[in-house]
Amino acid sequence: MDRLPWSRFHWLIVVGLGFSWILDGLEVQIVAANGYAHTLGMGPVEVGLAGTFYLLGQVFGALVFGRLADSLGRKNLFLVSLAVYLVGSAVAGFAFAPWFFYIWRFVAGAGIGGEYAAINSAIDEIIPSKYRGRVDIAINGTYWGGAALGAVASMFFLNTEVFDQDLGWRLSFFVGPVLGLLLIYLRRHIPESPRWQMTHGREEEAERNVDAIEQRIREEGHEIGPVDESRAIVVKEYGRVPFLVIAKVLFRQYPRRTLVGITMMVTQSFLYNAIFFTYALVLENFYDVPPASASQYFIVFAIGNLLGALVLGHFFDTWGRRRMLFGTYVLAGLILLTSAFLFHAGVLNATTHTLFWCLSFFFASAGASAAYLTVSEIFPLELRSQVISYVFSIGQFVGAIAPTLYGSLIGDGTDRGPLFWGYVLGSGVMIAGGVISGVFGVSAAGKSLEDIADPLSLVEQAKGGVTPDGAVPEAKGSSRRE
Repeated sequence: MDRLPWSRFHWLIVVGLGFSWILDGLEVQIVAANGYAHTLGMGPVEVGLAGTFYLLGQVFGALVFGRLADSLGRKNLFLVSLAVYLVGSAVAGFAFAPWFFYIWRFVAGAGIGGEYAAINSAIDEIIPSKYRGRVDIAINGTYWGGAALGAVASMFFLNTEVFDQDLGWRLSFFVGPVLGLLLIYLRRHIPESPRWQMTHGREEEAERNVDAIEQRIREEGHEIGPVDESRAIVVKEYGRVPFLVIAKVLFRQYPRRTLVGITMMVTQSFLYNAIFFTYALVLENFYDVPPASASQYFIVFAIGNLLGALVLGHFFDTWGRRRMLFGTYVLAGLILLTSAFLFHAGVLNATTHTLFWCLSFFFASAGASAAYLTVSEIFPLELRSQVISYVFSIGQFVGAIAPTLYGSLIGDGTDRGPLFWGYVLGSGVMIAGGVISGVFGVSAAGKSLEDIADPLSLVEQAKGGVTPDGAVPEAKGSSRRE
């Protein structure tokens, strides 16, 4: 899979799987626009709480679907998690009270959380190693394409000259499900991960799968080089991974990688959730921007984030993961810190504040997308989805506090002090994340996944990997042991 040239097949993977992040960005933006708040009698804290329930749903979905993706396969979870999202988002559009809205935001979040675990695994296992960094970051960055789409949708659906105030926001919650139905069709043509098949006793299926992929690429006019037999490894069927083995891998074999993964997820999740679930409240309460107009500012903001992932993603494959993680996180934190002091001094307006956000998150979006890339490529294949789900859940659980916290810091817009300190906190969190990533990060650019972390199902023990029975052997000179 790593030796294959880029082809239309890989574009199918990008579109079919990457669209999930567009849906997530769409969901977050529509909720952040808070068009439902008037109908349901919700204030700033309640709007923040709606975001918190969505994020907690993501935690639940990631934990449940992440383990299932490792045991039942990546493809089997695609349609299930997507269906959960479709139902949750659509039913939320019929909400008649805050508690009902919270429940179905939780369900929609559960579907998206499941998507994160299964899809990040499949992307890294199918995309060639030469392109893995930029592709993964770009796909995760498409979240902002969805956010921009959500902003446009909010401008339309929240315009009371077009729709009644109680109707427009309800219709906006059906945009994601309609797009999701189209996505179901695309995913029917995406194959199961051959890597997953090989470690689950499905060697013949994996061979047929790879043969079909190679034939498809040859028919597109590409030449495929021979397999380097010197890189062959012997694996055996592993089955379900016990929690004790997962704990040994995370905290005994790869403690520094675990620290980096958790730190990256927590820091980016906290900052992003703090800003994006409450940005409209900041514009409305401190700069007197009408709710419908707030979406106009966010379109530029979202495009800046999207460009960050698309422009900077290439350098994660050329300059390396550690340098880029350090640079993007620290620059994002410093720019946000500068804007915090200017905000507190009262010298910013809605436009200049948005421009500072845009510049800060140009760097932050690439770093945040790389957090998912890092976690999905530095751990063994057999527990990849589960590790993504655990680390993602920790990050989202901490980040879930942010919307409610920052909603309370905003208040009625008369005192800038509390939000100023909130911005200082967010800046410090990002800078700390960048330093830890730069010091303890893994140099994984251009490497095969099996070179970064030995599969648990590896039979040959020369590399000092984890044995099939779950024991962690004493590795002599192994680069995989920390």
